[in-house]
Amino acid sequence: MSSTSILFLFLFLFPLSSLSHLFSPPDNYLINCGSSAPSTLVDYRHFAGDISSALSPSPSPSHSAVSLADQNPVPGSSPIYHTARVFTSPATYSFPISHQGTHILRLHFHPFHSPNLRLSQAQFHVLANGYVVFSRLQTLYHPNPTILEYLIWVEADKLDIVFVPNKHSKLAFVNAIEVISAPKDLVPPTAHYLTSGNFEPLNKHALQLVYRLTVGGVKVTPFNDSLWRTWIPDDDFFTPTVASEKLYFGGRIKYRFGGASREVGPDNVYNSARLIRSKNDSVPNVNMTWQFPVVGGYKYLVRLHFCDIASISLGLLYFNVYVNGQLALEDLDLSYITNSLASPFYSDFVVDGGDGVLSVAVGPSKRSMAHVIDGILNAVEVMKLNNSYSSLDGDVCADFVIKTWSTGKYTGMLFSLVAAVCIVLSLSIVIRRRLIGSRESVSWSRLPVNLSDNGVKN
Repeated sequence: MSSTSILFLFLFLFPLSSLSHLFSPPDNYLINCGSSAPSTLVDYRHFAGDISSALSPSPSPSHSAVSLADQNPVPGSSPIYHTARVFTSPATYSFPISHQGTHILRLHFHPFHSPNLRLSQAQFHVLANGYVVFSRLQTLYHPNPTILEYLIWVEADKLDIVFVPNKHSKLAFVNAIEVISAPKDLVPPTAHYLTSGNFEPLNKHALQLVYRLTVGGVKVTPFNDSLWRTWIPDDDFFTPTVASEKLYFGGRIKYRFGGASREVGPDNVYNSARLIRSKNDSVPNVNMTWQFPVVGGYKYLVRLHFCDIASISLGLLYFNVYVNGQLALEDLDLSYITNSLASPFYSDFVVDGGDGVLSVAVGPSKRSMAHVIDGILNAVEVMKLNNSYSSLDGDVCADFVIKTWSTGKYTGMLFSLVAAVCIVLSLSIVIRRRLIGSRESVSWSRLPVNLSDNGVKN
């Protein structure tokens, strides 16, 4: 094949419009734990081995931090799941940070079979930047790899990730780690808190991905996402309604300066949707509803993605949006916000986990019209926020996890003392952040439910 043909094929597969929007994170660490050789994934990302690397965990490789290889890997499985780093005492990965701000952290786990170590029985905590992000205290075995994704605010010159085995199992492990700088527009400082007013500073909380759905579309893989995310179809969470339908759009998604970027949501997310269509002289009296099981006792960020890929003209689509049964947006007019068809935006809401079920609904409003589209949704993301213990997994703080390992005892007195320390530290952090935020933030008004741009990113 000639060089001209190769260039033509490359430009055909990767349009110039996409090439001009490739995201290049300042901090980009991809670690294949327990391996001495680099590995390349199907999305062409290169994971470096951590053996004899500057990023090897401390303590340095020894009897308490060893590498393990799967002697019988599943054919076709990703190479990052063929090895693991195993710990029998607390160990820390330290990642130098060149750009402070929000970072994406992904932890990969796949407890493959080993004749000497039972990874499926491992019980441990994972700490990141002082947050408890993961507590595996039950012996659960999943045949498929598990990927846990977090958004962590980093103000220091390094991000420490600590693996702390539970005293009962004396075993922790990890297959791969990703630490990636997030775009500045990925997590805004403020979101609308449905209970009362605004929630801030949102971007300085730790968040854990719970659900990321493409609505009405097919699975979007990391290969087709500039932040290497996976978006799964919404079918398992959607309550079917007679008036709803799926739609695929073959045209161009019109990203605009100051609006939702490809890093917020890729083209393949915005070019599909579910919608409510009026097919006669009446407006359907029905809502499209999605329900998500969640863990109670936490607040959640609900991000809703919208892009009018269905209307034939501006000014025809009006609808209401409900989150947890509360009216979140009334008479939402996409034309007013974007001044264009096929132009994406998103809206953020913080809600309480409540009884363990979170719901989103979209339906016609009093301004909806017959013979047109009366509701649309393109994607949903749900993320858990850290609690007052600076934890995303349980009522225990990082100090308690470390002190428990040191003492080896879960005494009632120790728990009460350290829990009290956790609460005091958490309150001091919250107060400090609010004081800083009050000096640094611009004025922000409460988000009305009628066509306000506050809390809505277009």
